[in-house]
Amino acid sequence: MVLRTAPVRVTPNPWYWLLAFVTTYATLGFSAYADPGVTLIAPLVGNSLAIVSALIIVYSLLSLGRNIGFIPAQRRLVTRGAYRFVRHPIYTGTFISLLAFVLRAYSPLNLTIAVALIASLMLRGLVEEHFLREDPAYAAYLAEVRWRWFPGIG
Repeated sequence: MVLRTAPVRVTPNPWYWLLAFVTTYATLGFSAYADPGVTLIAPLVGNSLAIVSALIIVYSLLSLGRNIGFIPAQRRLVTRGAYRFVRHPIYTGTFISLLAFVLRAYSPLNLTIAVALIASLMLRGLVEEHFLREDPAYAAYLAEVRWRWFPGIG
C-alpha cells in the first residue's frame, strides 16, 4: 500500500469510505470470530475451494499491481490478468472463500453473516463502478469486460 500508484481522483463521500472499511475488516473479523458450526462437505472439497479462492485473490492482486486501494479512487486502469475476465476478481475470490467457510463451518449465524458480507461486497463493487464510470476509459472497460464477479454471469 505504501508503494501504490497515487490516485487521480478519490471519492469524498464518507459513506463510500465506511463501506470500504466495513467490507474489508468485517470479512477478516468474521473468519476469526465465527461460530465453529458443522461441516457440510468433505475436507478435500473445502480445502480445494479455499485454494481456488486464494489463487484467484493472489492472481488478482498481482494483476492489479500498485493500483490497489481500499476506497473508490481513480488510478491507472488495469485491464490485464484477472481483470480481463471480470471487473472485481478480488471480490470473486472472497465470495468463494466465504462459500468454502460456510460449507466447512455451517450455522445459521455464519450463513447470515456470509450472505450479508457478500451483499456488502456486491454493493461496494457497484459503488466503485458508479464512481469510476465518469472516466471515459473506465466506461469503455465496462463495455469490454461485461462480467462483474463471475465470467458468464452478468
